[in-house]
Amino acid sequence: MASTSPVILILGSGPNVGQHVARAFAAKGYKVALASRSLKEEDSNADQIHISADLSDPHSVKGIFSKVKASLGLPSVVVYNAAAVTPNNPEDPLSLPLADFSRDFHINTTSAFVAAQQAALSFEELTDHGSKTFIYTGNILNSTTMAPLLDLGVGKSATAHIIRSAAAAYSNRGFKFYYADERKADGAPAYSQLNGDAHAKLYVELAEHKSQGPWQQTFVKDIGYKHFPAA
Repeated sequence: MASTSPVILILGSGPNVGQHVARAFAAKGYKVALASRSLKEEDSNADQIHISADLSDPHSVKGIFSKVKASLGLPSVVVYNAAAVTPNNPEDPLSLPLADFSRDFHINTTSAFVAAQQAALSFEELTDHGSKTFIYTGNILNSTTMAPLLDLGVGKSATAHIIRSAAAAYSNRGFKFYYADERKADGAPAYSQLNGDAHAKLYVELAEHKSQGPWQQTFVKDIGYKHFPAA
């Protein structure tokens, strides 16, 4: 049965960012829905449901939202935290096999697009003053290149465009869309040093803000949002 508590859906619930975000929102009274390939649905409980899902299949995303709605209610916060990369030869980036490029693009962008689309539909149905926030976990690759990470950069760049477009188009309806990008204090990318707790703190703040802020949320641990010039 659907809950009267606010609901967050986290797609790509890894042990770092995903789990920190889940705990932070649970502490705020949210019911939590987690979706990833490694989860077992039998581990669900009254406050947190687990959905086994392969986000390389964009057609699966609509079903995830249906399960969340049936079990907990419409999500007012949706976090897309899934990512995939197949490292390429930095001196021959176009040698990347099409199958790898296509699979990773589905995870990094196509399924994220469907998730944003489904989130907007959910937000339309929400009648209260809930958060209505979509957050995509990005990185610096929407504004620069890294030689061995062609397909990840393509995916982040494409999804950043989606987020920017949605943030502009839906703000008058009270829907918020964000591309989150953790940086070091000097603006350098965090990459493998992502801090789950810093993400969680920022994501809660973005959800609690009443109106759309800067769509590209470059942020630093212990500081929060900080604008950096394009790389």
